[in-house]
Formats: sequence, C-alpha cells, structure tokens
Amino acid sequence: MANEMFLKYGCNPNQKPSRIYMESGELPITVLNGKPGYINLLDAFNGWQLVRELKQATGICAATSFKHVSPAGAAVGAPLSDTLKQIYFVDDLGELSPLACAYARARGADRMSSYGDFIALSDVCDVPTAKMIQREVSDGIIAPGYEPEALEILKSKRKGTYNIIQIDESYEPAPIERKQVFGVTFEQGRNNLNIDNALLENVVTDNKNIPDDKKRDLLISLITLKYTQSNSVCYVKDGQAIGIGAGQQSRIHCTRLAGQKADNWWLRQSPQVLGLQFVDGIRRADRDNAIDVYISDEYMDVLADGAWEQIFKVKPAVFTKEEKQAWLAKNTDVCLGSDAFFPFGDNIERAKKSGVAYIAQPGGSIRDDNVIETCNKYGIAMAFTGIRLFHH
Repeated sequence: MANEMFLKYGCNPNQKPSRIYMESGELPITVLNGKPGYINLLDAFNGWQLVRELKQATGICAATSFKHVSPAGAAVGAPLSDTLKQIYFVDDLGELSPLACAYARARGADRMSSYGDFIALSDVCDVPTAKMIQREVSDGIIAPGYEPEALEILKSKRKGTYNIIQIDESYEPAPIERKQVFGVTFEQGRNNLNIDNALLENVVTDNKNIPDDKKRDLLISLITLKYTQSNSVCYVKDGQAIGIGAGQQSRIHCTRLAGQKADNWWLRQSPQVLGLQFVDGIRRADRDNAIDVYISDEYMDVLADGAWEQIFKVKPAVFTKEEKQAWLAKNTDVCLGSDAFFPFGDNIERAKKSGVAYIAQPGGSIRDDNVIETCNKYGIAMAFTGIRLFHH
C-alpha cells in the first residue's frame, strides 16, 4: 500500500491533475486490477461504508450497486424466490451463495440505473458472485477480499481492465473529515451514527406494531439513505431496496421518484412481464430497456409495428393502466425511510400507493400532526427517529 494514488483525471477529463492521498498513514486499498477513476473511487468508498454497516446492523452479508455517488440498489443476502431469480435474470446460474443473492437483489432493484455500476460487497467475493458480475456491464468492485478463482473471473472482464479493489476491512477513518469547495475548506465530524433498533422505538402512530423483519427493512432503508445524495427516500421490501429517490430538491419528488421505481420493480414480477418472449440473442441492456418502456406510458415505443419485431418473438398485448393498478395493489408491507422529515401528508398518500405500511423518518415538521393523521388513516406504523441523515 502507498499513501497516494495518481488518477487520469478528476470528475471530468479537463480536471487535471488528480489524485487521492492520505495526510498520514497509507491508503486502505489495494488495486488488484484496472485503473479506477475519481468517480469510481467515490462510489467505492461510499459503497463500502454502506455494505459494512448493513452487515453490522443485520448480521447478514450485503451488497450495493452504486452510480454517481448514490446507490441504485442495496440488499442483504436473503434467499431469492423463483420469481425474483427470473426478473433478475439469474435463474440459469444454479446454486447461489448468500452474497450472490445480495448482489442479485442490489443490481435487480433498478437494472436501468445499475448499468455501468460500481459494486461494493461486505464479504470476500466468491465464485457464484463473480460469475454473476462477469456478465453484467459494470465499472468495478470493492470488497475485503476475493477467492482466487473469483479474482480470475473478474480480471477477465472488460478485456482485462475491470477495476478490482481490495479494502482493508480493519481501516477506520479519522473522526474529522474535510473537503474543499471553491478553495474553501469545510470541516465536520464524520457521521458515525450507529443505526440500530433504538432509532425505531418512538412509534408515534396509532398502529405501534412493527414486526422484527420490518424493523430490519427499516434499518436497511436508513443505512442506505445515510450514503445517498440528499434529499432522499428509500423503499425497502424483504431485505432489499426496491426504490431509491436521490438528490431531489423537493421531498415529494423524492417520494414519487422512489415510489415509481418501487412500482416498476413490482410490475416486472407481473404475469404480463414474465410472459414476454424476447428474440434470441438480444443484449441484456436492450432487454432491460424494453421492459422499462413496456411497463411505462411510452409502451408504444416498443409495441409499434416495425419496432416490436426487433425485440419480441411474439407481439405482447398492451399492459393496460387498469391491469397495472390491479397488480400494484398486491404489493403490500413495504417499508419506507426518509433522510429528513416529511413536511406534508402528501408524501404518505404517495407512499401508500406503493404498498408502504411501515415508515421511519426523523420527525420535527410543524405539520407532524398532519403526517401522523394521514398514517393513521391507512393504519401505517411510523417511527420518529429524531435523526436527520443528509449526505452531500
């Protein structure tokens, strides 16, 4: 290890020179393959913190898929149902390890956003996970270690240039962090908040029952938000983020954006989507894009004559608005976290449309009564954590 690493350029090719370095001590990473860039490393370090904390909080291995310094997906290694294996396109990979399940969930939450991701794993990368990563379009990976065969599989990606980083899992950063903006140095205490069940004890709604598995999902949402560019909202179900809204100026826009992603995740499990017959040899990205368009209001872009023949063996029927609503109504027991308080009950109204039944948010709005009242209208259980999770 060294105390600095020179990079090709910064955020953009015109931003030179560029490097990362330690003011004292050595860098906590070793680059095993490739030449990671500035944004790659931002994703790597944020992603590593996220998965490390997910494992600490749940005791289960974790994975995240990062793009532009926010997670597109994050998950723990819960087993996959046959339906999830199908919609994540891993049903042909045989036995999946818990870590492979975690990455399949993280990647599968929003496959469009995960295209060209940077991966972070909480545990040593094993062969099943490496085989899954091998066929996805990805910029790189950070993990505490790699099984020898897994490392060779990953080294074969991108004609041998795939970015593979090993991090010293014992590394702990200094308690004060700094960054510069416009030549001015900003300094603050690192956000070392421990996110655990103690944050979920202040349940302010009439419904005060939050089962243990939902507490786990709420913790996943909060830890994910801790490393998502604010404002941010995260929907979680069964151990994985299913919709993340990042970097929006308005909280209702966060809630809508994340809710739409959660809805798309659920729509991909519908019989209409599972029954799509794609032409042989279609590229994974083209297939993912076709599904995304098919379930949207722009469905005719893939169903018009002359277009569908390039994608499908058999022309699909239109997935009607009524059919979508009927299917979406079946998505229940979703958990929702917000990095700051909900200022109005409209956020709850939108969350309810995506099956939300449990919420964790800081509280503290002058309209908390309205937010609580809206939750009570739907029997939603909501905890006030008292902690804001802004990340910039």
